[in-house]
Amino acid sequence: MRVAMYYNNSDIRIENISQPVLQSGEILLKTMASGVCGSDTMEWYRVPKAPIVLGHEVAGEIVEVRGDVKDFKPGDRVIATHHVPCNTCYHCLRGNHSACETLRSTHFDPGGFSEYIRIPSINVDRGVLILPNNVSYEQGSFVEPLGCVVRGQRLAGFETGSCVLIIGCGMTGLLNLQYAKVQGAGTIFASDINDFKLRTAKKLGADHILRPDINIGENIKELNEGRLADFIVVNTGAPSAIKQALSLIELGGTILYFAPSDPGYKLTIDFNEVWWKGIKFISSYAAAQADLSVALNLISSGRVNVADMITHRLPLSLTQRGFELAIKSDDSIKVIIEPQS
Repeated sequence: MRVAMYYNNSDIRIENISQPVLQSGEILLKTMASGVCGSDTMEWYRVPKAPIVLGHEVAGEIVEVRGDVKDFKPGDRVIATHHVPCNTCYHCLRGNHSACETLRSTHFDPGGFSEYIRIPSINVDRGVLILPNNVSYEQGSFVEPLGCVVRGQRLAGFETGSCVLIIGCGMTGLLNLQYAKVQGAGTIFASDINDFKLRTAKKLGADHILRPDINIGENIKELNEGRLADFIVVNTGAPSAIKQALSLIELGGTILYFAPSDPGYKLTIDFNEVWWKGIKFISSYAAAQADLSVALNLISSGRVNVADMITHRLPLSLTQRGFELAIKSDDSIKVIIEPQS
C-alpha cells in the first residue's frame, strides 16, 4: 500500500509498504481523510523519529475486523484517535488522562498519511467512534483536535460571560474561538498577524479582530468596559505571543497555553506582578475519551463549524505540498489529505 513517508518537512516521499496484518481485537481502516496538524511539522520533534508515517487526525471506513470486535463491523464509517489512556493508573483516576503513560505510547500502524491503518485493540476499545450520517469524513478528522480544545477549556475552568482573547487564529485557535462561543463567552477578540486568518475568525464568530502590532490592550479595554480579557488562549508557541498574553489578562484571569514552543525556550516573568494580579496559568495536551464524544456531538449538531475551516484537499501523492501549505499558512487554515484520491 502507498504511504507518505516523512523524512523532514522538505522531504516527504510516496513509498510502498506492506499492508498491516491484524491481530485479534483489531480493525483495518481505509483512510478517507487525514488532517495535517501543526505538530506534524515540528521538525525538532519529528525528524529524530524519521523515517515515519505521520497523521493522527483521521477518519475512514472499516474494511476488516479480527477476532473479538463487538461494536464495529466492515462498512462502518468511523474516526479513530491515536492516543488512548489506560483508565486505571494514578493519573487517569484523577482525571488527568493525558499524563497517562499508556496514552503517550499508543499509536496507529502506520500513521494516517497512508491508504490503510491498523487500529490496535486498545484504540478500538476506547478511541473509535461511529460517524453520524450527517458528518463527512473530512469533518470527522476534526474530532481529535476539537476534543483537545474541549479538554483544555474544561480544565481551565472556562466561565460563561468571560471576555475571551484568542491569540493565533490557525486551526486550534478557530476551534477554541468557536467552543468558547458555544459555552457562552461574552465579547470575543481574535488576534493574528495574518489577515486571511483574521477574516476567517470574524466569519466564525469573533466580535473583534486585532493585529498584534497595534496596542491590543487599549483596544480591548475600549471595547470591554475598561477591562482586559478574562480568558486568553495562546495557540502559538511564538515567544512574543506567550509574553504578550501576560500583559493582556485581567485581574483574576486565566491563560490557557495550547501550543508548544521550540525546545529550550524559557519564559521570564515578574512573579510579583503575576501573584498580585491573581493570574491562573494552565497548559493542555491531548484529549480524554469523553472529550472526543463531546467534540463529535459539537460537529454533528453544527454548533462548531469545521467545514469552513478546510482550505485545501489534496491526494496522498501531494502530501509534501500539504505540509508546505500548513507551514507557510498564508492562505490556509486546514489541509486535508485524502489517501484514496
